[in-house]
Amino acid sequence: DVQLQASGGGLVQAGGSLRLSCAASGSTVDDYAIGWFRQAPGKEREGVSCISSSGGSTYYADSVKDRFTISSDNAKNTVFLQMNSLKPEDTAVYYCAADHTYADYPRGACQGDYHGMDYWGKGTQVTVSS
Repeated sequence: DVQLQASGGGLVQAGGSLRLSCAASGSTVDDYAIGWFRQAPGKEREGVSCISSSGGSTYYADSVKDRFTISSDNAKNTVFLQMNSLKPEDTAVYYCAADHTYADYPRGACQGDYHGMDYWGKGTQVTVSS
């Protein structure tokens, strides 16, 4: 099993930055694609950004491209999401999740049915004020 712990959320003004962390334990991130998903009130959960098990391939949703950067530190079993130029529409609960099937294909992990992700961490709230 894999346990995921997301942290780093908070309240920030529009244009500001936050860095989310997803710490994995119980197994290594080497075997899984790791993704960040978000869910705003009344909306479907959506894949924001995913990274392959090796860290060599990434995917970004169009809504966050050029603003968010995903990275991994496999030695520390941690995946980061650097969020810059935040907008009020980025306000949501952010979750990290792990998927073995799409370990080398982060686009598949992010764009597929999120119910298929193998493991989920508890969410962290990100609130962007205007």
